[in-house]
Amino acid sequence: MGYRLFIGILLLFTPLSASAASMHKPFEVSGWIPYWRAATGTADVLPHLDTLTEVNPFVYTLKSDGTLLDNGKLDEEPWVTLRAEAKAKNIRFIPTVMTSNSELLHQILSDTTRRIALEDYIADLVKEKNFDGIDIDFEGKYAKTKDYFSTFLKGLYMRMGNKWVMCTIESRTPIDDRYYGTDVPADAGIYANDLKEINKYCDRVRIMAYDQQSIDQKLLAEAEAKGELYAPVGDPFWVEKVVNLMAKDIDKKKIMIGVPTYGYEYDVTAYAGKQYVYDILWTFNPGYALPIATQYGVTPARSMAGEMYFTYTPTGTTAAYLGEDSAHLAAESASLVANSNNSNVTFRMMTWPDEISVWGKAELAKRLGVRGISVFKFDGGQDPDIWGILASDVSVPSSGESSTSVNTHNFSFARGLELGDRGEDVRALQVILNSDTRTRIAESSVGSPGNETDYFGSLTDRAVKKFQELYELAKSGDPGYGYVGPKTRAKLSTL
Repeated sequence: MGYRLFIGILLLFTPLSASAASMHKPFEVSGWIPYWRAATGTADVLPHLDTLTEVNPFVYTLKSDGTLLDNGKLDEEPWVTLRAEAKAKNIRFIPTVMTSNSELLHQILSDTTRRIALEDYIADLVKEKNFDGIDIDFEGKYAKTKDYFSTFLKGLYMRMGNKWVMCTIESRTPIDDRYYGTDVPADAGIYANDLKEINKYCDRVRIMAYDQQSIDQKLLAEAEAKGELYAPVGDPFWVEKVVNLMAKDIDKKKIMIGVPTYGYEYDVTAYAGKQYVYDILWTFNPGYALPIATQYGVTPARSMAGEMYFTYTPTGTTAAYLGEDSAHLAAESASLVANSNNSNVTFRMMTWPDEISVWGKAELAKRLGVRGISVFKFDGGQDPDIWGILASDVSVPSSGESSTSVNTHNFSFARGLELGDRGEDVRALQVILNSDTRTRIAESSVGSPGNETDYFGSLTDRAVKKFQELYELAKSGDPGYGYVGPKTRAKLSTL
């Protein structure tokens, strides 16, 4: 469903000020700039401001006295220039206030006097500084704080007038998937966020659809069954589950899907039976990972979650037994060593989103019909090609571009195809894949039968792999798995 259909009724769902009305686009893209990278972050964003709908300085933290600490010094450079440029381009400038102090949040929000004081303080600050609004990012709340947090949002919303109230909240994985293969705890359905109340009092709801790791036990089990390494920052299949669940209580026109630009490095221990344990070492920007890949002579590949990843061993013996250029072969080889020696093998894995990952999340957001995406973070360290993706208004081919114009009879696939490619041959590929329910790309909207596109995204990648498995052309771990090479093209041509 295209957002342009909603232009005539957007004012029903947004503050009714003249400035606010001018500062929206059919598909919104916002992004956080962390205060600890203010110089590089603002320098990165300034040339690309036209790409964004909103910029969020990640600067305020909640203090124990119920006031806010401005870690970023928003009244000074480089923020002053960024703010002036944003205003000139009608781009919302909305700082974030963040805390993950569970006890402090409960103390303040459960105390009527202190809660009201905080509501007044934030509203007065926004009006005094003439910000376009405020982004509330209160993480790690106790379940007992839930109703108090809802009351706080209501009070803040009432005080803000024509200013925006943005809410950044944790993702929520379907219970059956989160506890797949295990007993569901009695308190599994007790949460710290009342989504229905958040929907009432937040103009936008940013879902932090990242830091997935192993939260979705069903997807993890499916990966392990194939011998795949799986500890993603955010798999689109998981993100879709999260959004569909949370959209039951939150208006899709308010939902922004959080999109990460950072990655994780893990110590991975392989045990017998293709069992892997992942210990997080740290987060990183892509610029940190690529020199390591070069140093150890490995080539990053795309994981089943649509992210870039590779493995290595700090001793430099990666190529000897973990596979020179394939993280999947590394997992398989380490598992074989563990099996044969009745022991375990430890190696490193690095996984991170690149521009194709971001495109895939934007593609998903449009297919699901939500408001847009919110990128964490812009600090000069993310994949620089992300800006090229966002500059095209994060557009996907219109569903009006029907595949019926593509003649697949005796269609000749003249080149290899892979994730990120564009062209009419990609559209023809999707038509053929959609002709069989076993390899269908999507059931509705973008990518579904009649709505094929010319872009080879993560959904097409998954469908190609299903096609290859179905016709025994390739399987997980084989060279060319997910790549439309000679054998796959030959089979497609027969269909």
